[in-house]
Amino acid sequence: MRWAFITDIHANRQAFEAVFADARAQGATRFALLGDFVGYGADPAWVLDQVMALAADGAIAIQGNHDEAVAHGSTPGMHPDARNVVDWTRSQLGEEQLRFLTRLPLQAHGEPGNILFVHANAFEPNGWEYVQGRAEAVKSLHASNARIQVCGHMHEPMLYHLSGTGKAGDFRPLPGVPMPLPGHRQWLAIPGACGQPRDGNPAACYALLDPPTSDLDDARITFQRVAYDVDAAGAALRATAMPTVLVERLARRLALGE
Repeated sequence: MRWAFITDIHANRQAFEAVFADARAQGATRFALLGDFVGYGADPAWVLDQVMALAADGAIAIQGNHDEAVAHGSTPGMHPDARNVVDWTRSQLGEEQLRFLTRLPLQAHGEPGNILFVHANAFEPNGWEYVQGRAEAVKSLHASNARIQVCGHMHEPMLYHLSGTGKAGDFRPLPGVPMPLPGHRQWLAIPGACGQPRDGNPAACYALLDPPTSDLDDARITFQRVAYDVDAAGAALRATAMPTVLVERLARRLALGE
């Protein structure tokens, strides 16, 4: 059984189509979708329909901060750009889709391998604090007994570990290179954003996990990058009714991977 971890799709149909096709081609049979399905991109309804279908077929789906914001609506205190995106996104969704966003859990577990899935972190899932380095990673790992944690929210791929003696480390993974996850350590994997990478590379991110088949085996994780039609994603944004200045800024970020 091979897991695919996909997070921060952000209504980017082109990126999600490319990542899902690649995951299937790589033999993925289980899917964990780690939140922020909406926000920024041009196709929230289409993306949510795919997520809802996958969840109905057994995929894990987690709520992200953008999902929460869209589910409950914009507030006067929001930045104008965020408020525009939230209001426009809500106008594209039906009642069933909004209910789905509202009812998404903040975390879930997967087997085999004792895996915890959460959008931001395990120590305060609804606080939306970023795991920006070892300090936050260790705090998240201490908050759960899971052997492997998988988080979204950060839009750059990263892998952290914690030994039984409290020694922490991190890796910036290379795409396509399998990495063993020895069972004597806890691990926190951040696959990177599918729909809006922010590491200077516009290619979509996700990760594959081969869980251990026994307590004596190591799991293996492979971080993937998938090129997709960024120009088409930008054109889809320009076809929306969101403000032109905002749309151009969002399209530019996609093209530059920022």
